[in-house]
Amino acid sequence: MHTLSKFIIVFVMTLSLPLKVFCQDEILIGLVPEENIFRQMDRHRPLAAYLANKLGIKVKLTILSKYGDIIDRFVSRKMDGAFFGDFTAVLAVEKLSVEPIARPVNLDGTSTVRSYIFVRHDSGIKTVKDMRGKRMAFVDRATASGYLFAVSFLMENGVKDTDHFFKEYYFTGSHDSAIYAVLDNRADIGTAESRVYYRIIEKDPSIKNELSIIAQSRDLPGTILCLRKDMPEKIKARIKEILLNMEKDTEGKDVLKKLGALKFIATGKGDFLPIFEIAKKAGIDIRTYKYK
Repeated sequence: MHTLSKFIIVFVMTLSLPLKVFCQDEILIGLVPEENIFRQMDRHRPLAAYLANKLGIKVKLTILSKYGDIIDRFVSRKMDGAFFGDFTAVLAVEKLSVEPIARPVNLDGTSTVRSYIFVRHDSGIKTVKDMRGKRMAFVDRATASGYLFAVSFLMENGVKDTDHFFKEYYFTGSHDSAIYAVLDNRADIGTAESRVYYRIIEKDPSIKNELSIIAQSRDLPGTILCLRKDMPEKIKARIKEILLNMEKDTEGKDVLKKLGALKFIATGKGDFLPIFEIAKKAGIDIRTYKYK
């Protein structure tokens, strides 16, 4: 057999070997606490197992206690990727040079979320003027749907200083906690992302009649998987291929159902434009923004 023929055969055979032969034995992916951390892990564990099976590499998950932690600890914990929230994805692209890969499509067929500002139906609060002197529940400074939009909305309506506009405001740490803060009368006004809002209503339909949405943002990108820039291109391409084809096999469909998604779609930096626009309206420079 000619030397060239032998080389071609060996090369083709190596392409079919598990990826771990060439690079690493484990991939660590971070999660932001968009809801109760135990539910968050339960939803993502089947996806991690599915990726591990397809890649031939162990895939581990780690969840952060705060949204901003994902930026600080991405490097210190040597993460290979993370499912960033809307604003943390923008911060990560700017500060860590991560590469956005894909995001899930919601069960309603949308691949975006909206930020809602909501109150109890019986609160009597309908306008920004009615909010003065009330208690406000934000999610986290590093979220667009749980903070940034609300600030931009207030500023557009003449509120330049939230410190003196509200009687009190605080950060709940997760979107579901912000919703329950209003439901339980621990806050008069709350803001959270639409996906979690409707996920809670699906579990308890009576909640829909207890809350009123008084403002909402334009469509924003939802949770986005970003990978470190220096990850081997072969692994990044394979992860993206696996995610974008999940709905085509039975096991993948089952995993997507547990995640609460129909499929994954490709995502790029261009999808972040609405976040930059909201930040500008809120008077925030993303490059110097103090998210903690």
